[in-house]
Amino acid sequence: MESKISTIQIRESVKKDLERLKQKANETYEEVIINLISEKESERKELEKSIKKECEEMNEEYLKIARETEGALLDGLDPNERWEEYENS
Repeated sequence: MESKISTIQIRESVKKDLERLKQKANETYEEVIINLISEKESERKELEKSIKKECEEMNEEYLKIARETEGALLDGLDPNERWEEYENS
């Protein structure tokens, strides 16, 4: 099945930019646009991977801190708790 061809209107400055972005002299504007779309999609995927990795690292750090401070929030809440017990340990 053949794709329907469409005509779009662009400013002359955009046409010049597309011309400048051609990698080969005989490359069509459609090919230039397809390459730009492909590059943008690749960049987006890399950014998503990077963000996911950073989130995972931040989560690991959060869990590490949470494990280290587990129970610390209860310090001083027990009226029968004696700090001297901990100082002599």
